[in-house]
Amino acid sequence: GWLFDLADLPLAWMIGALVFTTVGAVAGVPMIAPLKVRRPLSAVIGVMLGAQFTPEIAARIPEWWASVLALLVYVGASTGLLYIYFRRLGHGPVTAYCSSTPGGLIEMVNVAQDLRGDYLTVALIHASRVLLTVLIVPFGFVALGLYEQGSRAPLGTALGDIALDEAVILTAGGFAGYFGARALKIPAAALTGPMVVSARLHLVGASTIAPPALLVAAVQVVMGSTLGARFAGVPLRRILRLQLHAVGSTALMISLTILLAVMAAGFVDASIPALVLALAPGGLAEMSLIALALGLEAAFVAAHHIVRIALIVLVIPAVFRRRLAGPTQPDL
Repeated sequence: GWLFDLADLPLAWMIGALVFTTVGAVAGVPMIAPLKVRRPLSAVIGVMLGAQFTPEIAARIPEWWASVLALLVYVGASTGLLYIYFRRLGHGPVTAYCSSTPGGLIEMVNVAQDLRGDYLTVALIHASRVLLTVLIVPFGFVALGLYEQGSRAPLGTALGDIALDEAVILTAGGFAGYFGARALKIPAAALTGPMVVSARLHLVGASTIAPPALLVAAVQVVMGSTLGARFAGVPLRRILRLQLHAVGSTALMISLTILLAVMAAGFVDASIPALVLALAPGGLAEMSLIALALGLEAAFVAAHHIVRIALIVLVIPAVFRRRLAGPTQPDL
């Protein structure tokens, strides 16, 4: 992360940790994904995203109907297209269905286990897709001239600019949001709950700051390390085979993302890069962090990913279970 930061690359700490951890995992270095640490640290990202919801942004939310419609089309079209793609590659129906959604790694793995699919393949394909998206999107923006050296937006607030009372308010809000969202069983509770509470605090003027920049850098390292460590202990031959499948599926998803982003741009007051990030098949935290690093509308991006997560978590598993329930043969 430090090396990537010296090179002034967007999202340096996360991408640096991701690259080096992935290389180590594939090389056989023993490691464990810090999943238990990731969840509470996701609350930091939620609080930071909530700080982006200014009154001006809130007033524009009704104008996002076209991009939300594009998102709904994207989820349905990409899931159907990739189901056909994975079936053609020889995956069973359960594995193909659960690998085809643009997100929802944990939920799709659970569905695959319940319906006797190859849940390890599902997990690796989803993890590979997020990894590829996190690497492709920022460097794609650099290659297209949409990001200039030295234009990286600061992530977080300098420690010297944080007042104690505001720090206490944001910390309490983060805890309240997390436990409240978890009690209500809201998808991605660790991030969504703190974001909603933080947004409310910033909209009413109770806070004007974001979490400390040093803490945000630490969160990036954990996010990147968690993604890379998912490949630890998996035979190299299997990783390479599934990576090829993931590359094809990611290419299809990103192509559809760009197409719908360009189509929606004429109806939404948002840039095409922001629309691409809002529709991209990466994680909520990862895509939102990229938006922050590139100085794009992180609130816009985060709001769309929350809609996507809700759709994938609440609707698609129910559809899968209904269509695939019954005397199906196991994919394993």
